[in-house]
Amino acid sequence: MVLNHHTQVCIIGLGYVGLPLATAFAKKYKTLGFDIDASRVQELQKQIDRTETISSATLLTLSDNEQLQFTHHIDAIQHCNVFIVTVPTPVTNDKQPDLQPLKEACQLLGGLLQKNHIVVFESTVYPGCTEEICVPILETTSGLTYNQDFFCGYSPERINPGDTTNTVETIVKVTAGSTPEIADFVDDLYRSVITAGTHKAPSIKVAEASKAIENAQRDVNISFINELSLIFDKMDIDTYDVLAAAATKWNFLSFKPGLVGGHCIGVDPYYLAYQAKKLGHEPQVILSGRHVNDNMGVFVANKMAKLLHAQDKPIQNANILLLGITFKENCTDVRNSKVVDVYHELTQLGMQVSVYDPHADPELVKKLYQITLVKSLSQYDGIMIMVGHQAFHELDYSQLKKDDRSVIYDLKAILPREWVNARL
Repeated sequence: MVLNHHTQVCIIGLGYVGLPLATAFAKKYKTLGFDIDASRVQELQKQIDRTETISSATLLTLSDNEQLQFTHHIDAIQHCNVFIVTVPTPVTNDKQPDLQPLKEACQLLGGLLQKNHIVVFESTVYPGCTEEICVPILETTSGLTYNQDFFCGYSPERINPGDTTNTVETIVKVTAGSTPEIADFVDDLYRSVITAGTHKAPSIKVAEASKAIENAQRDVNISFINELSLIFDKMDIDTYDVLAAAATKWNFLSFKPGLVGGHCIGVDPYYLAYQAKKLGHEPQVILSGRHVNDNMGVFVANKMAKLLHAQDKPIQNANILLLGITFKENCTDVRNSKVVDVYHELTQLGMQVSVYDPHADPELVKKLYQITLVKSLSQYDGIMIMVGHQAFHELDYSQLKKDDRSVIYDLKAILPREWVNARL
């Protein structure tokens, strides 16, 4: 198979991963973006991206050139022959892989597949998931035979929400295919739009595993720094001072403490652990790192209580401001936000908690977490910088303090040290 003008690309799922990918492919190929969320599609047709990832100007240019179109109608994508699946793969409340969106996408595509069609998966999964879970659904619903009538590929997403420097085109892309010929085709397809180049993995399972360990590695490293923060807090040592000193050694790995949420680092290790357990191996390091990171919210909330007590401020009914609820700076993504853990811990301690985030969608936050974001700021007994949004660098913190005993707890170390009572 070769790339030519007959290559018709369809991106399934238009979130943080799918939309940037669709715009990248649209610069080279006629591309269709499909999403089951009709309101999302209608917004994109009006050049509005609620994730603040792609500019209206870019969407308008690609739309005017008829390079990129959006739809929520399944019939509209029947003429495509390359389908790239970018639907979310979260975990359930008991930390098990939630493959329902992925399975539904496979069932949808199975009704469209024709001979020589290719389905490429970008959704993060455990090694083996594509061929053990997705392929059987595609075969059953299409009546076609895998690697005879249709083929599959895998190219793990490497989107970094909020990062305007490391974009989809400028990050090396791992690719894989279900046969050597398809592996070449998938690699050529991505290499034609990814300026940073590609890395062709020897199998789909290897490509799946590469994504799983990328985020598991970061999770474990951050958990180590978080555990150090717990220890140094007992020693009355500033963790950032320790890290600055250690970083003078050339091979020291620079990680910072913090709340680990989002749709990747806080989720993907559970996929790897799930498969390891199925194979009879009880993962120790991966799950110990998850345990540390998942419990940081409790430590942070209790640290605020101690800071208030040290300033002779009553904990009961103390007015606390949480600055930020997205999972990272300068993005709108609130999925798996660990700020929510801190919010609940503080309220259980009897504090009155307000959350302010200019990037987050108030309706979505209300729907997901039953938290009402405040629209304006007041004065507070305690201020906690949870996310390092650029807008928070520019606030007048003296105006946010209720009095001289008000506490500033800077979890992201964005303020001068002398301004704050503590850093994480």
